[in-house]
Amino acid sequence: MCTAATYQTKDFYFGRTLDYGFSYGEKIVVMPRNYCLNFRTMGVVKQHYAMIGTAHVSENYPLYYDAVNEKGLCMAGLNFVGNAVYRETAEGKDNVASFEFIPWVLGQCASVQEARELLEKINLTNESFSGDLPTAQLHWIISDPNETITVECLKEGMKVYDNPVGILTNNPPFQEQMFQLNNYMNLSPRSPQNHFSGKLSLHTYCEGMGALGLPGDLSSQSRFVRAAFVKMNSVSKDSEAASVSQFFHILGSVDQQRGCCETNEGKFEITIYTSCCNANRGIYYYTSYDNHQITAVDMWKENLNSKCLICYPFISCEQIRGQNFNYHLG
Repeated sequence: MCTAATYQTKDFYFGRTLDYGFSYGEKIVVMPRNYCLNFRTMGVVKQHYAMIGTAHVSENYPLYYDAVNEKGLCMAGLNFVGNAVYRETAEGKDNVASFEFIPWVLGQCASVQEARELLEKINLTNESFSGDLPTAQLHWIISDPNETITVECLKEGMKVYDNPVGILTNNPPFQEQMFQLNNYMNLSPRSPQNHFSGKLSLHTYCEGMGALGLPGDLSSQSRFVRAAFVKMNSVSKDSEAASVSQFFHILGSVDQQRGCCETNEGKFEITIYTSCCNANRGIYYYTSYDNHQITAVDMWKENLNSKCLICYPFISCEQIRGQNFNYHLG
């Protein structure tokens, strides 16, 4: 399970949590402009926009979970198990495997509007990357500073929805997620007034009562509501430090702690990593479950005209600063 979010101050920020029972050995991966992309059906693309994001690299191919390209277009794929339906190859269409979807879009689109036009020609196919890495059932969020859309491949075909909240989780389908927000229109960051009865003297007894009823469980519907409420009501200064800090607080509202979400296999889903990318500056920030210190990778510090992937393994050991002594983790 996962949650993706957008946030706008002076710059535009995009990121996600990856909530899962185990890690595939994810890395921060910069794909330079001249890295050769060999699409299964669409042929070889030798030049494209550079991008940065988190990916599992297999056979020197980046299987991106989320990424931002050099133009500031952002994209992430989130689990959509039981609802995602991919097709066989179709004549007259751009046949793109689901694992190729992020580099296909980010490699050639500079905006959501350009992505919309590209989506009109796309047929997402059910071809898997390999026998060891079967097709993942996903839906996607695509964002730039001007708009956000959600893309879902359902049994009735591909659907593209405007996403005015800039949030995506998992099931149910996006239109149902948005409809459920109607149930929470009474929530507010302000203290509530007594509408229960004019005959009763009712008073607030603590701060935060305006949000009574905000879901607190870890289900995808509840995470959608909670992340939307926190994001839509977030206030911060527009400096880089304040914006990044606030973004991590937004996604921190849906963190999954080990022990609170047990799978049918007896494992525990945790927030393996949380990302935040300044899409204007190409700086990718992240934390991991065992390292709460924010780490940053700047795409523009790399040679973006090279042909080879640049990979940075996650820093996964907790970093603790001793304020009045030299601290060493035991």
